[in-house]
Amino acid sequence: MARKVLCRLLVAAVAACLAATVRAGWLRGSATFYGGANAAGTMGGACGYGDLYSAGYGTDTAALSSALFNDGAACGECYQVQCDQKNSQWCKPGVTVTVTATNLCPADYSQPSNDGGWCNPPRQHFDMSQPVWEKIGVYSGGIIPVFFQRTACVKQGGVRFTVTGSNYFVLVLITNVAGSGSVKAVWVKGSATDRMPMARNWGANWQSLAGLAGQALTFGVTSTDGRTVVVPDVVPAWWKFGQSFTSGVQFPI
Repeated sequence: MARKVLCRLLVAAVAACLAATVRAGWLRGSATFYGGANAAGTMGGACGYGDLYSAGYGTDTAALSSALFNDGAACGECYQVQCDQKNSQWCKPGVTVTVTATNLCPADYSQPSNDGGWCNPPRQHFDMSQPVWEKIGVYSGGIIPVFFQRTACVKQGGVRFTVTGSNYFVLVLITNVAGSGSVKAVWVKGSATDRMPMARNWGANWQSLAGLAGQALTFGVTSTDGRTVVVPDVVPAWWKFGQSFTSGVQFPI
């Protein structure tokens, strides 16, 4: 009998150790959901990705509180999220999901941070699409405590560039970024112009005030983990505003 008790204690200790290992490096936050059962309400958003299906992000997405969103610098980042089942009855235990940051969850200062103002600073909060939230939480719970951590983004194909704007205001949306998922800096070089830095306009949109129409465009993109990829002539000289071009180059995982 004593041996059985000892074995049970050892099993419990190992389980606790494994649980602690899983939590190591994870942060605490909270999560709600939005966008409806089909996630239609999540399309668009403060990163500028537009239709999240055609952009390759689907419904495994989240709007981040401003403490995480970082004025758009977090657009495209990937996070693993799991419900903190020790502190909520609304968890679906044993499930971890990966979501991509595609939107901002704005602060609501008319509500207290612990009762409705879930995205108020300094809260680290995920307003997830309903389909992915329901993988880790019970619908009637509404809000759950979570553990979360950054994780590498896995993408198919190369980095994508969508060019909009006008002759002297070129706006480039950069999507399908693997690795860190988010972009820190961008430069552009036209076939008839020198290399020049671009500035973040909003979300994942980067701007140049140079006249680039009629030129083939080369981009250098630096991710937030410090890696840079150079994409030569990814946009051909015959490009038109509103077109998208996918490179054969991608960030390593």
